[in-house]
Amino acid sequence: MSMGISSFDDLVRAAQLQTEPQRLLFVFTQVALPQDCTPEQRVAFEAERGGTLTPLICLDKTPEELGDFSELLKESRQFILEWTIVFVAALSGKNGYPPTSEEAEVPLNRMVESIKAGAVGAFIPFDTHGQPVLLGPS
Repeated sequence: MSMGISSFDDLVRAAQLQTEPQRLLFVFTQVALPQDCTPEQRVAFEAERGGTLTPLICLDKTPEELGDFSELLKESRQFILEWTIVFVAALSGKNGYPPTSEEAEVPLNRMVESIKAGAVGAFIPFDTHGQPVLLGPS
């Protein structure tokens, strides 16, 4: 579903256009400097070009439950004030029904584990302004 996604609104529109109803999965993360970092890693981090991603909270919503990005940002701030990147994935429903929050729990947990392992290629990352982020090697 990542083709043509240049903003958060594009993502929501793409989810609404799928043949089966979708539930969007969100994992909010913070970039931090590892405890055992090298001086080079510290310099890169201070230049905003490195660090590790730490998952903070998860959220799931259908596209219809979502407003615009500012509403998602406001809701996320009720749980965690500072986050850096939110990773988004979509979960398809069946027979015209979107997945339930309960059905999203296992995929959300898998997302968290993937992010901890640095395997984020299957997710769409957005910054705190709702803009897609291009992640490179640290």
